[in-house]
Order: sequence, then structure tokens, then C-alpha cells
Amino acid sequence: MRVLIADDHPVYRDGLRLTLDGWDEATLIGEARDGDEAVALAARLRPDVVVMDVQMPGRSGVDATRAIMARSPSTAVLVLTMFEEDDLVIAAMRAGARGYLLKGASRDELRSAITTVASGGAVFGPAVASRLGAIIDRGSSTERPFPDLTDREHQVLELMAQGRANPDIGRRLGISEKTVRNHVSIIFAKLEVMGRPEAIVRAREAGMGGERRS
Repeated sequence: MRVLIADDHPVYRDGLRLTLDGWDEATLIGEARDGDEAVALAARLRPDVVVMDVQMPGRSGVDATRAIMARSPSTAVLVLTMFEEDDLVIAAMRAGARGYLLKGASRDELRSAITTVASGGAVFGPAVASRLGAIIDRGSSTERPFPDLTDREHQVLELMAQGRANPDIGRRLGISEKTVRNHVSIIFAKLEVMGRPEAIVRAREAGMGGERRS
């Protein structure tokens, strides 16, 4: 995996560099000091994953994520920040980020998150997941959400909302990965969303997802 990091604090960039150093599954290809540089480097280097801070000088991490997604939807953005406010989490997901971790995450947690978002999954750290749990509670309803979805599409969306990637969804439902991709495309169309992160936000706001089990 080709990884680009974006953070305005040199010391934290050093820490991220050490996290990636010696990891056979990933290569650090660039470092950005602000949102504008992150967008420019992502356009030039085409990373598989961008590890993105939220609060940076100039263009914010959320705005940078949105710009990167507009140019390269296949790039996975993993937000790594000190902030866990509801509005920032939702804004990052709507901008296209596939994951949201706090900077207290361990090296193994960060490496695992990079691997997950690179493979198409979604990641929320424990603290962020608890914030999303509160959002789910506020948005819960006794009525089944998204009535236009079929039973199978509901099952797929439920697993997506748990942060599971397509291969895992296929194994759990006993269907091929290609069939999962077809269901996902239909779900995007019915929910009128641009991609997986926004679909996950919509699903979690509607009370779907719950606690992920292995």
C-alpha cells in the first residue's frame, strides 16, 4: 500500500513515519504539512491511503478529503485527529473519509486501520464509535429504515454500517463478492449517496450497524 500522511505537526509526522517504517505491507510515499499540500501531493503521487489530520492551516482536513475524493474516488482517506466532536466525524464521513481514529490509537490499531480502509472497509476507533452510538440513539426509530431497500440490500447495508468490507460481507451472507458489489451499487443509487462513507453515515444515523462482532 502506498501511503501519504498529512499533518501540520512535525513531531507527529515523525511518529507516523516510524509507525510505517519497517512495515512490509505499506510504503510512505509523501508527507504534507497542510490541506492544500495534501491535495496537491495526492493528485501527483496517487496514494492508496491518505492519513489525514483534521485541523491544519489553510484548507482543513475535511475540505482536503472532499477535494481528493473528487479527483480520485479510489483513494482511501483515514482521518487521524485529536478531535471527536459529532459534527467533525459526520463531516469527515460525508466528505468521503473511510475511517476516523483518534491520535491516541496504538501503532497496531493504526496499521490495521490503514489495511482495512485500503481494502474498502470502514474504521471507527472505540471513542469515535461511542460518539456514533449516541448519534444512532438519537436517530433510532421503530420503523424499518430505507423501505425502498430489499431484505438482502438491508442485510448488506447493515454489514456495511458495521464497517465490513465486501469480501467479509460476501462470506457472511453466502454470496459472491461480485454480487455484493452489485447490491452496494444499488444501495448507493437508492439512498442517493456518492459512496460508501456517506452510505454508512446515513445507515448509522438511521440506527443501523450496532455493535460489530467478529
